[in-house]
Amino acid sequence: MFTGIVEEVGRIARVDVHGENRRIQISAPRVASELKTGGSVSVSGVCLTALEIGKGSFQADLAPETWQRTSFSRLKAGALVNLELPMRASGRFDGHIVQGHVDGIGQLHRFEQIGDSDNWWLTIQLPAELEKYVVHKGSISIEGISLTVASLKDRDCTLAIIPHTVESTNLKSMRPGDPVNLEVDVVAKYVEKMMRSSVPEKALTLEQLVREGF
Repeated sequence: MFTGIVEEVGRIARVDVHGENRRIQISAPRVASELKTGGSVSVSGVCLTALEIGKGSFQADLAPETWQRTSFSRLKAGALVNLELPMRASGRFDGHIVQGHVDGIGQLHRFEQIGDSDNWWLTIQLPAELEKYVVHKGSISIEGISLTVASLKDRDCTLAIIPHTVESTNLKSMRPGDPVNLEVDVVAKYVEKMMRSSVPEKALTLEQLVREGF
């Protein structure tokens, strides 16, 4: 389990193709020094297994499912990725509960400074199937970063980004049109399932259930 607080920005050293599978090597001195073979690590919001850990780098295997259902399809040598080690049992939730299980791929629409300030607006277009799980002032993981929703208009999700987040993540390397990994708040998905179970005779949407008072 992770919290969406990026610990280091790694750089893709290479992407090797082995049949339908791929293996990536990531240069990341800090994170690599704390990893053990077989340990979990969040790479831009995707929970992967660390392999071939060396001095300043580690490798991880990507199954076809991972490659196709995440933003990794844009990865190439030199690309930046957000890294986070699993939360320790004695740790604190500085972000929110992030599992490292990507729910869908969004598209970056806008990433621009707010007037003359050092802050930025980030706007992501959500997949239609995920929009219902995202709420104003709620949490969402974008590329493994725990962020708070500033506004929602249709499927456009806008977030305010502070300078520290820009400098400490891979957002500074991204451009409009780029795919981004999204993980919605897992609590919303559990609530939806429990609410559906309470009214088995109706196949209602989450929005309809809320309107009916469940």
